Amino acid sequence: MTRRLAEVAKKVGVSEATVSRVLNGKPGVSEATRQTVLSALDVLGYERPTQLRGERARLVGLVLPELQNPIFPAFAEVIGGALAQLGLTPVLCTQTKGGVSEADYVELLLQQQVSGVVFAGGLYAQADAPHDHYRQLADRNIPVVLVNAAIEDLGFPAVSCDDAVAVEQAWRHLASLGHERIGLVLGPDDHVPSARKLAAARGLGDLPDEHVARAMFSIEGGHAAAARLIDRGVTGIICASDPLALGAVRAARRKGLEVPAQVSVVGYDDSAFMNCTEPPLTTVRQPIEAMGRAAVDLLNAQIAGASVTPEELLFEPELVVRGSTAQAARG
Repeated sequence: MTRRLAEVAKKVGVSEATVSRVLNGKPGVSEATRQTVLSALDVLGYERPTQLRGERARLVGLVLPELQNPIFPAFAEVIGGALAQLGLTPVLCTQTKGGVSEADYVELLLQQQVSGVVFAGGLYAQADAPHDHYRQLADRNIPVVLVNAAIEDLGFPAVSCDDAVAVEQAWRHLASLGHERIGLVLGPDDHVPSARKLAAARGLGDLPDEHVARAMFSIEGGHAAAARLIDRGVTGIICASDPLALGAVRAARRKGLEVPAQVSVVGYDDSAFMNCTEPPLTTVRQPIEAMGRAAVDLLNAQIAGASVTPEELLFEPELVVRGSTAQAARG
């Protein structure tokens, strides 16, 4: 007990006597200090005293599908910073292949009595994936916000970048440069944002099935998918993420083609360092700052007991033209 008091006091920067008063429900401690002490207990992995367990922790789960794609750490930074400003402590949960699953993380967060959960990418974007753990959160009335397109009927509010507008911006850019054979590198068949991008592209121009390639979200996946498109004569490639686009650039080079002189490539996200690649990547920027703050505002409103409509807020993307796109080669 003494060790626990000392650890919590050190973490919070208060005296052991203050921590003791909080744990024993004694007066003479401000509400802000009380909540900070309770959050420190949760962060350090100590159980709350029985009389305090009914209160939700000031912890918020932040669940990410991976950290290799730079867009996810970027979202984590924005969301984590906005949560901290509200006195909420983010608990980062990152999935790894063969490691802890999203459902396992949800179980862990429920045990920690979190105040809410933000999912910034995950199984909710895949129609064929298991979704029972989301319903578990809904059944327990845990505040939840989803970032980017989700399957229907989950009943959670979401903030999303407008996939249709993103594809339209990229397509019109390539078309304005004279590209007539435009192709798409998308995620798996059941990936909702990719499905939205495909539906939008079909309404913009001629897009035969052989000009659509599916891939796992990685540089290697982008390389393999783009190689197939290049073999089919595609000269302008729109990708569903920046790593996919970097793979497309690599595929063109491995075939002895120059980017952008012979093949133009457009990414999606405008994640970190895309202006430092060779060539610098033309991409469609997600407004992660605005999206991340909106997600936290929606979550905080739910935590405060407000009624939040389970609808999707769409944010406008922005085409960022750099060096991976150019006039289509003639002849």
